[in-house]
Amino acid sequence: MSLPVRVLGVAGALALGLASCSSGGAGGDETGSGAGGGTYTWWDPYPQHEDGSEWANRVQACGDEAGVTIERTAYDTTALTNQALLSAQEGTSPDIILIDNPAVSTLADTGMLSTMEELGFDTEGIDANLLAAGVVDGSTYGIPIGANTLALYYNKAILDAAGVDPATVTDWASLEDALARVSATGSKGITFAGIGTEEGSFQFLPWFWGAGADLRDLDSPEAVAALTLWTSWLEQGYAQQSAINNSQNTTWEEFLTGTFAFAENGTWQVDSAAEADFETGYIQIPAQDGGGAPAPTGGEFIVAPVQTSTDRYEVTTQIVECMTTPEGMVETAETFAYYVPPTQEGQAVLVEAHPELETWVEAVRAAKGRTSDDLGTDYPLVSEQLWTAVQQALSGAATPQEALTDAQAAAESATS
Repeated sequence: MSLPVRVLGVAGALALGLASCSSGGAGGDETGSGAGGGTYTWWDPYPQHEDGSEWANRVQACGDEAGVTIERTAYDTTALTNQALLSAQEGTSPDIILIDNPAVSTLADTGMLSTMEELGFDTEGIDANLLAAGVVDGSTYGIPIGANTLALYYNKAILDAAGVDPATVTDWASLEDALARVSATGSKGITFAGIGTEEGSFQFLPWFWGAGADLRDLDSPEAVAALTLWTSWLEQGYAQQSAINNSQNTTWEEFLTGTFAFAENGTWQVDSAAEADFETGYIQIPAQDGGGAPAPTGGEFIVAPVQTSTDRYEVTTQIVECMTTPEGMVETAETFAYYVPPTQEGQAVLVEAHPELETWVEAVRAAKGRTSDDLGTDYPLVSEQLWTAVQQALSGAATPQEALTDAQAAAESATS
């Protein structure tokens, strides 16, 4: 962690900003303050990474660098959000939380988080499309430590047999042509996750946004075009009816059978793809009229709950700095199967070390936060109506237009 803090530019100004932050809630563990040692509390959504794991050691190394012990607690994603909200009510918030980006607006809405402006963080170097998930009503409440997103993995042997060059798949028309060619050879076309959960919305959004649709207008012609595209794949046999129940893990298991030409999945499958029994590659999800579609960003933000003991913030700053240098972001990227850094500087370091990941960096640069467009805490309500519409259309219970019209009415009712 020897690189200077150039990504956020916070080494001096941040400490001053943190020291002046108003106290609005009870602090965490009071056994240490300032730079004089003690214990600092850290919560994250990675229970699969136990004590002694590469990730746990990475977190503790940042504590060591700051001269303190980090007491790390891990919850699953949903439990972490609930526990964070409860801790704010009880006055027991930890010093640092690493939380899924759509939850930042939920925590900020309660007043339990300090803004980056209040803390003195200069976020100018962070890609605006990635930072947007942490922006609520013009104020920034967290820093992304990295991002993952979606792209299309492909089976080279199947595409070769169908005479398809993946580099020519640049819009919906060329993708449809590729699926038709693959189908003509007897292979399966594409697998995706249409499940009736947030995963279903997550996987549908690149097509939704790639058509030019907006989450505030679920039944627009653009939105209908995107859902019609998915339903047409089932009707033409390019995708299997099982897509309606597929999770992202299921789609990946299907792809690894070697019978599908394409699979929509995320950065987190890069290592698995490299170990597959067949040659794989990946391309950006195409927008309707060409270019890369904005895929939703996944990934966690570092947030700092308001503390009663403001003298703790100096060490909190040091820990955050350790996690957000270009070198630190690349280390996080490699720990989590290529979590793409949220800054151009960090991305350049990653691509230099792993040139094969350039497609993923491009996909992240084109990506969009699910709570962007100032949706904030309305996003989960809108998303539920979106995945419900996808379910109705894929099952044949309603046409894409009917399903999305119902979704828009329900979303307006839920958010009014």
